[in-house]
Amino acid sequence: MKFRDPTSPMWMQALKMLEQADQLHKHFFQLGKTKSRGPVWEPPVDLLETERYFLILIALPGIDPSEVSVVIENSAIHVVGERQIAIGRDTVVRRLEIPYGRFEKWISLPNGHYQIAENVLTNGCLRLVLNKLG
Repeated sequence: MKFRDPTSPMWMQALKMLEQADQLHKHFFQLGKTKSRGPVWEPPVDLLETERYFLILIALPGIDPSEVSVVIENSAIHVVGERQIAIGRDTVVRRLEIPYGRFEKWISLPNGHYQIAENVLTNGCLRLVLNKLG
């Protein structure tokens, strides 16, 4: 009779779930390959389109609105900024999963002319509405 460890499938499933969580984290909060100097992280983005405008939602948790710059360049929108982290001398960091430091995101748009109609940072998300012109 062969002995089979009943915990083996549990461990395999747990390891698989940890690997999936790690892949999701890397996918959504990755170091970017950008035109700027030094490492940056790229926030995750939702891009929705209607007949008249684009709605862009960018996850920027804990970021001061004054630290964010939004510019339309050619047929792309460029969002750049920095998430500061305040750690006191007597603070022990137990876990840091939310990226901090400089971030940058280039979002390609179809050829056309756009105007920023809304630029609001609320509830940890930057909400951009780009009206389509002409």
